Amino acid sequence: MKHEWRKAEKDWYLPKQPTILTLPALNFITVEGLGDPNQPDFSDHIAALYPVAYQLRMALKRGELGAPYEYTVYPLEGVWTTTDGSRGENLNKAALKYKIMLRQPDQLTATDFAQALVTVQAKKTNPYFSQLKWETYAEGQVLQTMHQGPFDAEPATFAKLQAVLAEQNLQVIPTMGDYWHREIYLTDTRRTAPEKAKTVLRYRVQANG
Repeated sequence: MKHEWRKAEKDWYLPKQPTILTLPALNFITVEGLGDPNQPDFSDHIAALYPVAYQLRMALKRGELGAPYEYTVYPLEGVWTTTDGSRGENLNKAALKYKIMLRQPDQLTATDFAQALVTVQAKKTNPYFSQLKWETYAEGQVLQTMHQGPFDAEPATFAKLQAVLAEQNLQVIPTMGDYWHREIYLTDTRRTAPEKAKTVLRYRVQANG
């Protein structure tokens, strides 16, 4: 049976309201970058991830890496901060620092990733293939909610999460290094009107004190 994250992990990816949950260790293909995500360089980073993810998906489906396993490719994710401390309405997009990623099934390993990357590099070119990494990361306790609308309107949704933090006596802690928050992109910006875009906004949290 095909594993579909929208059904099997609905609570993780489709929150209907601000939700606190605890996540286990998960595998990701990642790549880091700097600057405004509206510039072509950001698209080049994204384009480096997918060929390797699809190579791994097909290898699993064909049974080349153990028992055949079929799944829907996970949504693009990103963790974000800035190099100048700017945030919210005063955000300086040129100072953004990000790590974008695609989650991978538990059946896969760093060795599988390395082999898939070699295969892809023999067929395709991308300036960021050499910067791709395999990372296993346990985010632990998180607070998340759904944001619907353009990315520039995210501060209003983050304000709702900040209210929950205060109510629950929680504080935000960095994720995957010094990144401030995570975003999970459930819609394709190339095909979806900004007002209909859906993005999960997530903080890694812990109790105050």
